[in-house]
This record gives sequence, structure tokens and C-alpha cells, in this order.
Amino acid sequence: MSSSSSSRNWRYDVFPSFRGEDVRQSFLSHFLKELDRKLISAFKDNKIEKGQTLDPVLKQAIKDSRIAIVIFSENYASSAWCLNELLEILKCKDEFNQLVIPIFYNIDPSHVRKQSGDFGKIFTKTCLSHNKTEAEIGLWRKALTNVANIVGSHPQKWENEAKLIEDIINDILVKLSLTPSKDFDDYVGIEAHIARMSSLLHLESKEVRMVGIWGSSGIGKTTIARALFSRLSRLFQGRIFIDRAFISKIKVDYRGANTDDYNMRLSLQGNFLSEILGTRNIKVDHLGAVGDRLKNQKVLIVIDDLDEKVVLEALVGQTQWFGCGSRIIVITKDRHLLTGHGIHHIYEVPLPSGKLALEMFCQYAFKQNSPPKDFENLAVEVVRHAGSLPLGLNVLGSSLWGRDNKYWIEMMPGLRNGLDGKIEKTLRFSYDGIDSEEDQAIFRHIACLFKFLNRIHIDDVKLLLAVRDWSVCNGLQRLTEKSLIHLKYDCVEMHCLLQEMGRKIVRDYSIDEPGKQEFLFDSKDICDVLTENTGTKKVLGILLNIDEIDDYDELCVHESAFKKMPNLRFLKVVTSKNEVRLQLDKSFDYLPPSLKLLSCNFYPMRCLPSKFRSINLVILEMRHSKLEKLWEGDLSLPCLKEMNLGGSEDLKEIPDLSRATNLETLYLYGCSSLVELPSSIGNLNKLSWLYMPGCKNLEILPSGIINLQSLDRLYLIGCSKLKSFPDISRNVSQLNLSGTAIEEIPWWVGNFKRLKILDMESCSMLKYASKGEWQWKQTKSPLNYQVANPWSVSLPYYFAPQVDFRKCINLDLEALLQQQSVFGQVMLSGEEMPLYFTHKAKGTSSSLTIPLLPISTYPFIRLRVCAVIFSRSLGAGDIKLNCQFKDRLGNHSDCSAYQESLITFEEGGNLYVFDTCFYPEKEDIAKLNFDHVDLQLHFTPICGDSASCYLKEWGIRVLEDNSSAEKQLGDPNTLSHVSEADEDNMVNEINHSQELGTRNTVLSLGLSSSSTFEDFGDDVNKRKRNSETEEEHGRTSKRIKTFLELEDAESSNHSKSILISKPESSKRRRLSIENNEEKSCFFLPGLNMTSNEEDETLYGTTVQAKEAETRPDNS
Repeated sequence: MSSSSSSRNWRYDVFPSFRGEDVRQSFLSHFLKELDRKLISAFKDNKIEKGQTLDPVLKQAIKDSRIAIVIFSENYASSAWCLNELLEILKCKDEFNQLVIPIFYNIDPSHVRKQSGDFGKIFTKTCLSHNKTEAEIGLWRKALTNVANIVGSHPQKWENEAKLIEDIINDILVKLSLTPSKDFDDYVGIEAHIARMSSLLHLESKEVRMVGIWGSSGIGKTTIARALFSRLSRLFQGRIFIDRAFISKIKVDYRGANTDDYNMRLSLQGNFLSEILGTRNIKVDHLGAVGDRLKNQKVLIVIDDLDEKVVLEALVGQTQWFGCGSRIIVITKDRHLLTGHGIHHIYEVPLPSGKLALEMFCQYAFKQNSPPKDFENLAVEVVRHAGSLPLGLNVLGSSLWGRDNKYWIEMMPGLRNGLDGKIEKTLRFSYDGIDSEEDQAIFRHIACLFKFLNRIHIDDVKLLLAVRDWSVCNGLQRLTEKSLIHLKYDCVEMHCLLQEMGRKIVRDYSIDEPGKQEFLFDSKDICDVLTENTGTKKVLGILLNIDEIDDYDELCVHESAFKKMPNLRFLKVVTSKNEVRLQLDKSFDYLPPSLKLLSCNFYPMRCLPSKFRSINLVILEMRHSKLEKLWEGDLSLPCLKEMNLGGSEDLKEIPDLSRATNLETLYLYGCSSLVELPSSIGNLNKLSWLYMPGCKNLEILPSGIINLQSLDRLYLIGCSKLKSFPDISRNVSQLNLSGTAIEEIPWWVGNFKRLKILDMESCSMLKYASKGEWQWKQTKSPLNYQVANPWSVSLPYYFAPQVDFRKCINLDLEALLQQQSVFGQVMLSGEEMPLYFTHKAKGTSSSLTIPLLPISTYPFIRLRVCAVIFSRSLGAGDIKLNCQFKDRLGNHSDCSAYQESLITFEEGGNLYVFDTCFYPEKEDIAKLNFDHVDLQLHFTPICGDSASCYLKEWGIRVLEDNSSAEKQLGDPNTLSHVSEADEDNMVNEINHSQELGTRNTVLSLGLSSSSTFEDFGDDVNKRKRNSETEEEHGRTSKRIKTFLELEDAESSNHSKSILISKPESSKRRRLSIENNEEKSCFFLPGLNMTSNEEDETLYGTTVQAKEAETRPDNS
């Protein structure tokens, strides 16, 4: 660009000139979005009202733009505004050497140049309609010709619009002398960070905006900030990047002074102004100097690695100090510094994904995006060790660059056991920056606790760290603000490198005397402390992996080893081997009462020490122990949340747990000697998980278990002596009774309103699914189940759980399928399609066509579907059922598909049964008269191939509701159309129907044999609307009475269900009278019923009326 052009203070990089109706919603929107992504500032005219003359704001915007982009389109010349805009652009081109780039969007450049073709006709029309003089028309023509002669972009030269925009953006960058810096070429993912920052910076706004970049040490904050500074500097009159060295240099002269020292603040401001204004040795005598000097300047200020608020207050204390459009970017590990200064536009820098982290590492280690052959697994392991932290990827990748495979292999053991010095030094700054000793202690505890627990819940942290006067909640919040931990999904997360650093700090405190360390992790150190009795009161936690002990066949613990560690809170002994290597003397009788976590696999004693006091215990885990009982008597367990005694085959009794009022999970799997649970378990009001698979001698559960209102999951897998279905809380969501001796599932299982999974696999004694009828209800409907009328907000939602009946060899399959229960998903064993299913098809992706009756109030179809899946081994797959409603002409309406993923199948034949309901789009109801549906089922195996796991056949049955009228009232799954009807009677009734303008109302009621139809007619008359006459109601009552008299006397003794509805378009009523043997349907004129959502008693018969939308009757 020329010197005169580059010396101007440009406000915008780009001014786009365009015809909105042609490109605003297409090309222009994509173009502006890409400009924003590249941090190229563009003028946007969204708020300007256009007329024939140019707005002064628009004229100024053209003058303030380095480059004008003229987007010629078919209707560009139809706007006098656009043509005048073009004149102003050429004026600025001549006066300020402004650059002009034309884009010919779906138009021939020669037509613009010569004002010919359709473009020329539109131009002529514009000239005439605005009464322009020849001179004015000449100026327009000259402008069009001059700009069209400039080399520009034409979409026909590119494969697609995205490529066109990319090339235009690159051309703009070159013309702005903004060729992307190569300083950040090896930083993979930088463009994504810049794009996210672009939206926060909102560069087109005139406001002074402060934006924060926040994240942990080593995550790449400074790199992002420097890339931004490089890209943005050109847009501002003044610019400065303040790093730690800038601040430290000033602090040297004020060593020992208070951080809030007045003179130090003045010195900070003086050096700051000297740098940003390019003037040496500016002296400042008051703290308002920054505002005095910069209030009229548009400046860019970046403050990196901020850790003191005094720097913010001194240099960027108020937004009023800076000119319009200024941007201040503050980078810190401490979020509180940002929010405390009123900075709420904050970008939290995320860790890169696994794929991106591997690419970043490979750039450092191999100078390419992927690892070479023979380095794939090694590269993945290094990235995993670095925890995807960009600093770790950089340091480790750079150190391995140019090294051969042998060097990598020899380096790996040291990498696994230690922390690189450069990484540690950077991360240590974060720890040293923690303000209080209490917060540092909480950090060390959390770093070490991750060795004890795989997952740390916030509530567990509060309980485990509840000591002295610690404010754990506030400490967690402060550590979060400093990016040392993250709180997600109610759990505490800490980066693996920070964990390593925290544990190294603990170890380095007393490396020569491990008995004085807070936490012990080294197996040799622990063996020395436990065998030689050298522990001290400083020891808070011990984690021993017995598998790491090479010199000892068994670990013999000194009988008084724990007496010297009275403050021990965390004790965990683990092993992957199925053997006892921990030896305790018979006289061993002491564990510290301070213990909060006690975990010991293969504990060798028959009982815990008699003197053990468990008042502080939060987690008790004694898996595969030799315990026969835990302790004698009733102990206070106010803090206990989790008890895991799984695999303890000798355990014969569980102690009284009535005082463990906070217990939430109880694991007793594989406790094969356990015969019963204590009755006190009924007092555990917070118990949510009871896990007892393999308790093969358990015969009955205590009656008090029904009181466990918090119980969510109960697993009794393989409890082979359990014969009765457990009478438990109705709030349970997962119930696994597979492999039990249960013979029947009681009807009251339908009251389990939250039940999602009922597993009865391999219940060989099971004969009946129930003698009654199941019907599960839930306030929210799952995604894979639709109610009959999706447009009616008044209907309740119904939901059925997943049920597994595989290998239930005595189960009456046909009886199960005949039930009127709503199925969610039912798994059964079998290789053949049950006779129950009336429509069948073979093979994957086959289809079925099902006819619809033309008398539906609104069309929908409710189905029971069965897929026969054959698998040669344990497999899994996805099932998808598509449905289209069609009319005779082939017009169709697509429905939301039923889809279920990751369904597991056992070896052999599997029957997967489910209920679903389909309905067309509401807007299609008025346009189309559907007469059939096409169904297509797809099965996709997830593991294995189509030969080892495949769909053999599938079938459906259209469901009809033969239940009582009372059940119809509240059940949205009740069919609103009748599948068996007397079509002749229906046609006769249609021919005699009257057109009456009324809304749709559905009335369902049951009539006993003792009810007279005159009674019914009287009630109808009572409910009539003002617009209907007594005569019309009389005719209606007479016609219904006549119908009933025609019925066979025997059939009339059965209970009947009557459905009256009024399709909106035909304004007729439809009467459906149903008994146990047949259904008939009539359209009735002159019958109006008011809508009533409450049940009323009508002559001993339940009556309910509901509003419902229905499709027009096109019959």
C-alpha cells in the first residue's frame, strides 16, 4: 500500500458495498463471518436506514476503510443507493489511495463494464425512475466501468463459494500487509482459539472492552495472546504487550516496598505510557495520567501472566481512560483477578482434544502432523503422560526431536516415574502463587487423594478434608479460580501433571525420613515405616501397592505401627493378585480413630480391631477379605457414605447399621455366606445403591427395605435362593433379578414410576409376567416413545421400562405378548417369530405396508414390533424403524424414526420387542388423506460383521385397545380410530350427516347394561351448547337408541365403550360403540358435548370429555 494510505488511521479494514436482496443472506453472511474469524474488521450497515442519498455515517465509514469490496450482483444497479455508494468509493480511491476489490457474484463482468444484458436493463430502469440527468447518469456509468475494469473475483472460476471466500480473504490479508506470522505455525489449533476470542472482542463495537484469557499454567494462554497481538496491532493507534519481565523490571527498584506502594504505581504508569506512546522517560506525578494521555486514542493493551491486582488498577483502572474501540486483554491463572476488576468477557482456554494433542506433539517431535511408523504407540503414551497439556507436549516433543526408536524406549520408564524439570518449574509457579497455607494444604491433599480414589466427588472432598477449621468450600473455590482444579459434574478434577507436582512437593519435604511425610506412596518407604515402626503424627495418608514389593514375600506389619500415626486419615492397600500378602499379628488391635478412608483388599483378619472407633469413617472398602464380621455391637457411623465388602466369601453377618444414617452405597457382591441383611437396613434413608450379586444363600430381604425411599438401584443377580419378588421402594429405577428363583412378577410392579430397567434373565422358575396388567407411568416421555396425540398438551405421558426375559425357559411367551401392557423394550430368547405378530418380513432393511382406515379422527398407528436377531457370539447392534404415512397418489409424510443404539445380544436367537407409535407432521394432516403406512426396519451390527450378527426377520402387530372405558380415559395410547367397523352403516351415516360448525371434542364413556339410553340422551341435552337446538339433540338421542335396539340382546349385556368426536372440517360427530366382540363407528350430526377434564359419574358410569385436535375428514 502507498505511504499516504498506510499513514492514515483506518477504523475499518474492509467496507463492503452490495445489494442486500441478492447476497445478504447468502454470500455476504459467510464472507463477514470469515472476516471475523480472521480478525479483519469490517463495517456493518445493519442499523442504517437506506434512502436515495447516502447517510453521513456511511460516507464516513467508506473514508475510514482501507479496502472497499464491491459485490456486483444482478440487482446491484437497481439501487440508486448502491450507485451513489460506488461514487463515494471511487472518490476515496482517488483522495486516499483506498484499495478497491470487485467481486462479480453470478454476473458477467462485461455486463457491468458495458451496462449491457439484464444488468444494463436494470440500470436503465433505475436511471429513469429516479429522473437522473445525463451528467449524473454519466458519473454512474463511469464508476461502473472503472470498477469493473479492476481485476476482481468471479465465482465461476472456483469450485465452490467457500474456496472463493478463502481466496478473497487471503488477497485482503496480502493487501493489508497482514501475511500471517510464521511465529505460530507450529502451534496446532491456534485458529480455533482466535475465532473464539474474536466473538468476545467484538471488534466492530465502539465500546472500550476488557477481555480475559484464563486457564492453568502451560495451557497456551500466552501463545494465544501473542498471536492475537500480532493480528490486531494494525487496527490501533497505540499498542503494548506487557509481560512478566516488564513488571519485574519496575519492581526491582521498589524491592521490599508494599505491593500497593504509590510511587511504584506512578513508575508503572510512566513506563507504560513511554512504551505505548513511543516516548522515552515520561514522568508521571498523579495516577490520572494514563487517562489524560490515552482518552482520545484507540489502543490495544495486552497484560500477560497477571498475578497482582495492583497492575490492573494502575495501568487499566477504568475503561474511561481509553478512546473508543480500545481493547484490553488480560491473561491470568486467577479468575478472581478478572471478575474482581469487572471483567466478565472471559475465554477459558480448554485442553486440546486427544487427536489435536497428538498432532501438536508430532509437530514438536517429528515436524509433521502424525507419528512415523514404529513411533505410533510411543507417541500416544507420551501424549497421555503429558495429559494433553500444550506445555508438556512442547517440552517432551522438543526433547525427543531427532531421537531414534531405541532412545524413546529407554526414556519411557523415567518419564512414567518423574516430572520433567521445565514442566515442574512452570507448574510450581501456580502452587507458589496460592495465597494461604490452608489452600496449599488442600491442593496437596487433592493431588494425593487422586492416588486413593479414581473419582472424587465434591461432597466426598468436603467430608474427607473436614479437619480443624478448614474452610474447604472456599478453598476449592479459590483453587478453581487459580485454574489448579476444575469442578465439573459435581466432581473435582486436577490435571495429571499438577497431581504429579503436588505429590513431588510432599515427597521432597522429607525425602530422607519418609515417616515425616504427609503422604506415603513409595512402596519401599511404606514397608520401612510399617515394619520398623517409624511413622509419626505428620503422616496423613498411606497408599501401598503390594505388587510393587520385590524383596518381601509377605509384609509383616508391626503391631504398634499405627499407634505412632494418630492423625492418619487415609489408608489404602491394593493388589491385583488373588492372594493375601499382608500379615497382621494376632495382637494387632489398633487403627487410628482419625481414619476417614479405610481400604484394604484381601484383609487377613476375621474381624476389625476391637478398639477401632469409626466415628470419622467416610469410605470403608474391604474387598475379598477374610472377614466373617466387621465388629461387635452397634458403632456410631455418622460420616459413612460407602461400604464395599464385595468378594468377602466368609462374611456371615452385617452389623447393625441403624446409626449409619448417611450411607449411600452398599456393595456386598459375592458374599456367598451371607444369609440375611439386618433389619436396621430399613433405617438407611439415604441408601441409593444396594449391590448384592452372587449372594447365593440369601433367601429373603428384610421387610423394612420398602422404606428406602432413596433406593435407586437394586442388584440381586444370581441370588438363586430368592423366590419372592422383593417388596421394595417404588422409586427404584434399575432392578436386576436375573438368575433368581422368582416365579412371578406381581401386578404392583406397574407402580414403579421411575423404573427404567427390569432384568429377569435366566429366571428359570419364572412362569408369569403378571396375572394382572402392567402400566407404567412417568411425568416425562423418553425420546423413543410417542403418545397418540402429540399435539394435545393435556394428555399424560406413559413410559415402560426395558425388560429382559431371556433364558426364562418356563415363561409363557404368547400370554406375555397378549397382555395390554405398554412395552418399552423386551428382550426374549428365541429363533422364530411368535404367532402373535400378524405382519412379517425377512431380512435387513425389508419393508411392510399397513392399511389405515379412512375414518380416523387423526391418523396415527400404534405398533408392537419384534425383531429376530441371530448372533454367533455376544454382540451388539443398532435398530431403526422408519415410517411414512402415504396417500393413494404417493404423497407422504415422514415421521420421527424409532431408534435404539447399543442393544446387546447373546449367542443364539434373540427376540427384541418394543412398542411405538407413529403420526404424521401436523401440517400434513390438512393437505393429505392418508390410507396406508410404509414401515422399514434397519439393523446395523456394531461389533462383528453382518454374517455373525444379523436380522433374521421382523414383524409387527397393530395394537388395538380392548380395555375398559375407564382405562381409555387417561391413556394416550388408546387408538382413536377403530380397526374393525361396519363400513356400510358408516357410509349411510355420512350421507345423512349435517354440517354444524363446532370445535373437536372427544368423549369416552362406559355404559353398563343397567343404564338406559334415555338417561344418556338426557345428559347430552343438559350439556348442549346455545347454538344447537333441542330438536337436533332429540334426533341424535333417537338415532343412538335405534342403533342399540338393533344390537343382539346377548351382546348388549356386555359393557360398551362409546367414543364421540367431531372432525373440524366436516363438522360432523363420530360415535364409536365398542363391546368385547366388535366395534362400530358412526358419524352423528347435532351432538355437542362440552369439554370436561375431570371425571364425572353418570348413572354409575364413568364419563370423561377431553379437548383434542383432529385432522379434517376427507372421506
